[in-house]
Amino acid sequence: MRRKFKIPLIMLGIWLLIVLAVQVGTGIPVFKELRERTERIAERLLPVKTVDERASEALSARLASAGLKLGSDVFVRIFKEEAELEIWMRDGDRFRLLYTYPICKFSGFLGPKLKEGDRQSPEGFYAVTTKQLNPGSRHYRAFNIGFPNAYDRAHGRTGSALMVHGGCSSIGCYAMTDIGVAEIYALVETALQMGQQRVPVHIFPFRMTEERVSQQPLGPWSGFWDNIKHGHDLFEKTGIPPRAGVCGKRYVFGKDAGNCQLIAGW
Repeated sequence: MRRKFKIPLIMLGIWLLIVLAVQVGTGIPVFKELRERTERIAERLLPVKTVDERASEALSARLASAGLKLGSDVFVRIFKEEAELEIWMRDGDRFRLLYTYPICKFSGFLGPKLKEGDRQSPEGFYAVTTKQLNPGSRHYRAFNIGFPNAYDRAHGRTGSALMVHGGCSSIGCYAMTDIGVAEIYALVETALQMGQQRVPVHIFPFRMTEERVSQQPLGPWSGFWDNIKHGHDLFEKTGIPPRAGVCGKRYVFGKDAGNCQLIAGW
């Protein structure tokens, strides 16, 4: 009996050593990838109703713990480098962080999307309306972020169907787990149903602290990142997502956006 297990165990040990060597040598989080893939397979085997129920229970617990109410205005903030999606909700005159969801997958590198087919996930300021919701997505749930916006079009950028969706696979989108996107979708959809005209979605290459920005070497996107940092900093200062517009091929914010083309979704 022991001999039957000896060879498989040796092979398993060799396989694990190879995986560990790849992870150490390349920096690719192989074990994390395997765990995430296993979780996604497990989710896909669950009936849709079960995913909805689990998401509803988790979301109800989060809202109760934070003292926030489903249907309040929502703000979405995404950070590529950290692979995090934040959900903020209105609480009186300011917005308060409800939860930070890990992004399961996004494609491309730091920097904006330039053209259809470049497999790059966008950066910038977007807005979601009810027309952009897709409850029947093949990726379980999805909403279109509204790329290309006025800024993208002013710079001749092309692309389509750029989403936040489930399924943990991405070609230019921000992919979440099915349960994660079910929570996020419910918050966005209900806020729009309760009267919020558009949900702002602000996407940054990294958390734009002074320290992190100073560490970034000068490159082709330095000017673009300096521009979007103004919008980032306004929210950090006021707790309210700034109104964003486009003038002279640049983003402008707050009062300065009044006479410009506003980021308004579809």
